[in-house]
Amino acid sequence: MITLIGDKLAQKGLIFQYIGPAEECLKCRFKGTCTDSLEKGRMYIIKDVKNAQQKCNIHETNKVKVVEVEKAHIKSLVDTKSAFEGSIVSLNPPMCDEDCQMHELCFPEGLKVNDKCKIIKNLGKADKKCLKGYNLSKVLLKC
Repeated sequence: MITLIGDKLAQKGLIFQYIGPAEECLKCRFKGTCTDSLEKGRMYIIKDVKNAQQKCNIHETNKVKVVEVEKAHIKSLVDTKSAFEGSIVSLNPPMCDEDCQMHELCFPEGLKVNDKCKIIKNLGKADKKCLKGYNLSKVLLKC
């Protein structure tokens, strides 16, 4: 999909989280191209940077570039019984209130409860033992 991003940020491979449009964006003539195709809270990766640029008062240099983006692949922990490459899983984070080193992988940014995601790669068992006793594997998801 095509969107616009500040020219200083427009780098192939950059991953960003779309947090929603600024108030000024709501009445901008480029809103349809710039913000309407992106989903709030999702992570995106820039796949290509085009030469075209436009004026934009939101960004530091007052310029945005046209970029091609797609949803980024996201690392997460899933139940080991479900961690098969190519399978589709429904994201249901474990019932957990522990403050541990794996918390970010159990509750990854850019994903929402019940998202349907494809396991792109099984990255093996979790690095640490789960404090709740869950048997978890690290995976790379495409949602």
